[in-house]
Amino acid sequence: MSIAAEAPRAAWDDEYDVIVLGAGAGGMTAALIAAIEGARTLLIEKTSRIGGTTARSSGTVWIPDNPEQRRRGISGDAASARTYLQALAGDRADASMIEAFLAAGPLMLDYLEQHAHVRFRCYEHAPDYRQEFAGAAQGGRPLEPLPFDGRTLGKDFERVGTPLPELMLLGGMMVTRGEAAQLVRSTHSLKACMLGVRLLLRYGVDRLRFRRGTRLVLGNALAARLYSGLLGRGVPVWFDAVTEALVDEDDAISGLIVEHGGQRLRLRARCGVILAGGGFPSNALMRERYLPQPVAQYTPATEGCVGDTLDLALDAGATLGTVGADNALWFPSSITRRADGSTAVYPHIVLDRAKPGLVAVNRAGKRFVNEAVSYHEFVRAMYRSQRVVQTIPALLVCDRRFLWKYGLGLIRPMTPRLAPYIDQGYLKIGETLEDLARTVDVDPGGLVATVAQNNRDAATGVDTEFGKGTSSYDRANGDASHRPNPCIGPISEPPFYAVAVVPTPLGTSLGLLTNAAAQVCRAHGQPIRGLYACGNDMHSAFGGEYPGAGAQIGQAMTFAYLAVKDAVGAQQRSAPVADPAPVNRRAPQPPSRLVPTSRVPSGSVR
Repeated sequence: MSIAAEAPRAAWDDEYDVIVLGAGAGGMTAALIAAIEGARTLLIEKTSRIGGTTARSSGTVWIPDNPEQRRRGISGDAASARTYLQALAGDRADASMIEAFLAAGPLMLDYLEQHAHVRFRCYEHAPDYRQEFAGAAQGGRPLEPLPFDGRTLGKDFERVGTPLPELMLLGGMMVTRGEAAQLVRSTHSLKACMLGVRLLLRYGVDRLRFRRGTRLVLGNALAARLYSGLLGRGVPVWFDAVTEALVDEDDAISGLIVEHGGQRLRLRARCGVILAGGGFPSNALMRERYLPQPVAQYTPATEGCVGDTLDLALDAGATLGTVGADNALWFPSSITRRADGSTAVYPHIVLDRAKPGLVAVNRAGKRFVNEAVSYHEFVRAMYRSQRVVQTIPALLVCDRRFLWKYGLGLIRPMTPRLAPYIDQGYLKIGETLEDLARTVDVDPGGLVATVAQNNRDAATGVDTEFGKGTSSYDRANGDASHRPNPCIGPISEPPFYAVAVVPTPLGTSLGLLTNAAAQVCRAHGQPIRGLYACGNDMHSAFGGEYPGAGAQIGQAMTFAYLAVKDAVGAQQRSAPVADPAPVNRRAPQPPSRLVPTSRVPSGSVR
């Protein structure tokens, strides 16, 4: 709904060139690039921290044909990536969006490196997720953020969102996946032992001054580095600010209404408003409406991703992209309660499912998937199997040897005491497979038969049912020291254990329809002047598919770059006009046409 234009037009309380809503990777990238371009920029964040879901993530950025590849002499990757994305997404993706991503992704990385010292390093051996499609790469496209020293932020370090506690060591020490793999070998490797000593010494010194370790890696490093860039350029970040409405003048978004610091302010955005609110994975009502049944009850995404920025745009005349089969990007996660009563959602990404000596089973005790597939495809398989037999939750089953060597979910390798996990019901145990099956309400005969077949396959190295370990992606996450197949091992040493996993959306792929310039569009494809979207607020450029590690953040940062370039460029191209709405720093006046949205998201995307 809108309020009819009034004359004369109301004054603004303040003016900016670019206003960005949301301080995740996409939003901070947009704000930083806008500031570098010389635009007066404001970043609005409704929570008290920066980073969004990025701060909880691996921070990986998937960009084909990236500068790090070129430095290693790899060229022509854009062509094979195009083949891969077209085969993966088919007609579910707009070809122009894929082309924009492939062209702008490397430019975005070059730009940030040159102007903001934001650098990454290659994961050289990180295969794309869907190796069955032509054009899939064996590595190089995913990029890892360089570590960042949180001490350089001073008091602003407290503004950086905290990683999931379960993914840190000793209550606050961050390590990369590679470092974690080394630390497991610390009792057998001097190099690994020395790494552990260095990390522990640094962490001990940090805890004398800070609430957690300041050696930041993964998504925390990326978020903190972008935030540091904003602070260095004097970009204001408004925390705990609620955007109530967009202002529509002459069928263009010219600003917004925001409540901040006890004031309700009307702010002009001369070049544009960029939406980067993170989609709606944390909105229970929207999950109920748009995600498959049975609906996910939990998410590892940050609490602020509730779709309110989508509501702002939809009330302004925007539309959603094509509704897909699942509309989300998935993790299988195990759930438990923390000591403080809060819910822990632990994503089972790559540390356990692909290792030899584990099977995932449904209520019939039968396998339903190659356990080593990507987390996204694993959950899709859960939903497919659910149509036939109860598979949500699914059970990850292993034996004593596996649990000690690899860990399982929250239980780290070489954990000496399992009683706390068993007592709280997180870890199920049985002296025999039949005992375990009855404990977890799985058909005993089915589970015994499944494990017997797994053990026969482990001897030959051939998964006769799902082909586990045949792709380079599977093998990269298995145990390279295990023969003959790094992903298949026997389950034979009692006691036997199980952990339940359920579908959890780490992000949503259903978002606002945009064009290749990241302009938000109406139903017929006409862009809404002055309104842009990136990240999970934007409908997936890959049609809801997940091509490789870091595809979400890579997409978010690339279209943030395109949004700013278009918004600032459009302003520079336009002829100067008299300002019809002078700044009034006193009490705000009623807007010309106000596009409202509820302060508490309704959850009903229209």
